Amino acid sequence: MKRDSGQQHLAGHAVRELALRFRSTCDDDEAQARLAGILSLPDVPGTRGVLIITGGPQYRIGSHRQFVLLARALAAQGWPVLRFDLRGMGDSEGSARDYRAAGPDIAGALAQFFDAVPSLREVALWGLCDGATAAACHAPRDARVTALILLNPWVRSSAGLARATLRHYYLPRLLQGGFWRKLASGGLQLGTSLASLRQVAAATQARAQATREDDAPAPALLRALTQFQGKVLLILSGDDLGAREWQALLDGDAAWRGVAARAQWTQAQIDGANHTFASAAWRGEVEQRCARWLQSW
Repeated sequence: MKRDSGQQHLAGHAVRELALRFRSTCDDDEAQARLAGILSLPDVPGTRGVLIITGGPQYRIGSHRQFVLLARALAAQGWPVLRFDLRGMGDSEGSARDYRAAGPDIAGALAQFFDAVPSLREVALWGLCDGATAAACHAPRDARVTALILLNPWVRSSAGLARATLRHYYLPRLLQGGFWRKLASGGLQLGTSLASLRQVAAATQARAQATREDDAPAPALLRALTQFQGKVLLILSGDDLGAREWQALLDGDAAWRGVAARAQWTQAQIDGANHTFASAAWRGEVEQRCARWLQSW
C-alpha cells in the first residue's frame, strides 16, 4: 500500500514523499511482519538510491529528526531515499529484534524500494551505530548494494569499551588542570575514582578472556567488510566512545587496517560531534559529506 503524503520544494529537485507498507522477507510466513517506511522521491529519480537503516531503539525519524532531514536533503539533490521502521519499532509490526536479526527487514525494504522506484539499479545502505553494523553485514548478500555509508559502527565489547575509556577519558583527565585543583581541594572522591579505574584496568587485562558472544559485532563486521567489494564512507564522531572503539580496532589489528586501506574506503571525522550528531551544524556536515561522496559513487 502506498499513500502520497505531500510534496516539498527544496534546493534542486522538488521532493515528494510516499508512505509505504511492506513485508519483511522471513522464510517463516508466521514470522513475517508488516513494516512502515517513508520514501523521499526527487522529481526525476535516477538509477541509484539510499536506504537508511535505523539503529538501537530508534524509528524512521531518527534522533533530532536526523533521518528525516537527511532523506529530504539527499532527495533534493536527486537521490531517492527510503527510511523505515524495523520490526517492533515505530509503526512496524512484530517484536523488536537486535541488529543481528535485521537482515529480513532490510531485504524487505530493498524489495519495496526497487518496486517503488523502477529506475533503481543500485543502492547505498546508510546506517548509524548498530544500524551501520547491520547494513554492513547485509551488504555482501545483495549485489544491488554497491555502497555503504557507516556512522559510528557498533563494535562494542567489554574489553574494547574498557580500553577506549582508559585511553580517551581517564588518561586525558590526568592532563587537565581542573582535575588536579579538584584533587587538591578535596572535591574529588579519590577512593571511588581509583576503584573505577581499577575496574577499567581489570577489564582491559581480561581481553584474552572475552567471550565470542561479547565480541561478536567486530568479527562479524570484519568478515562482511572483507567480502564487500563496493565503496565505503566511514564517518566518525569526534567526541564518542563508540567511535574511539572503532578507531582502536583500526589502530590495533592488521586485518582491520587492511580493509580500511583499500582504495574504495573513505574515512572522515566530524570534530566535536557526539554519537547522534545532536547539533544542526554536525547534522549539516554529515549531510554535506554524504552528498559530496555520493556524487563520486
